[in-house]
Amino acid sequence: MTSSSQTGGVTGTQDRDYNLIWYVEACLSNALRLETYIQDAEREKDTEVADLFRRAQADSRKGAELGKALLRARLNGG
Repeated sequence: MTSSSQTGGVTGTQDRDYNLIWYVEACLSNALRLETYIQDAEREKDTEVADLFRRAQADSRKGAELGKALLRARLNGG
């Protein structure tokens, strides 16, 4: 995205920060949604699908933590 197409003037938040905020929220939302899917798979005794969703949930949590750390550093001026 070029500087002329930045939307920070509309949102009040620089795009790079907004994008990180969005990413963290998406990862956390995905982790929550996957919990429901894991429970559904366990109820059906489908361990293969439950394990897949657990791995995906762990990846989403990791993404959220990485995004939060980067956002924290940037908002603190680092």
